Amino acid sequence: MALSWSHTVLLVRDREKMLDFYTRVLGFDITDQGPIPSGQEIIFLSQNPEEHHQIGMMPARTDDGPSNSHAHIAFRTESMDELRDFIAGVEGEDISYRPTSHGNTWSIYFQDPEQNGVEIFCDTPWHVQQPQGAVWDTKLDDDALQAWTLETFKNQPGFTEKASYVARRRKERASA
Repeated sequence: MALSWSHTVLLVRDREKMLDFYTRVLGFDITDQGPIPSGQEIIFLSQNPEEHHQIGMMPARTDDGPSNSHAHIAFRTESMDELRDFIAGVEGEDISYRPTSHGNTWSIYFQDPEQNGVEIFCDTPWHVQQPQGAVWDTKLDDDALQAWTLETFKNQPGFTEKASYVARRRKERASA
């Protein structure tokens, strides 16, 4: 059985602030909303037409502190150009973010309005044994960024071309 990620549901305090952030800043659409059998409201959001919802929000959170139920939600972009476009949009929102490369990704981490962690990333062409992390310069062009990533991670355990890693994992899964 192969599982694939479908969605997460967040308990939120400020419905309007969170919906504004996830729709305007992150680009999600509200696909549905209404009460569940308990009477509690749920709002469904998605960017993917094939997924009814990738995020659900339930305005049921009453505590005042930061979220403590998960470290972060991660979203993959298809290209570095898409990630750069997203970074430009985040900078336009005056959101503080932390660029981190794990060797296998170029990521930025930040928090939504209720301090839930969010990661937006794109894949590198390499696999590196995890955990790894180094701050990357978001102003590097693609060639310089790839050269920096290769130099930074090439001597780390498990460093290989991503295609080789994927082929090995498929073989391992098939024989399990």
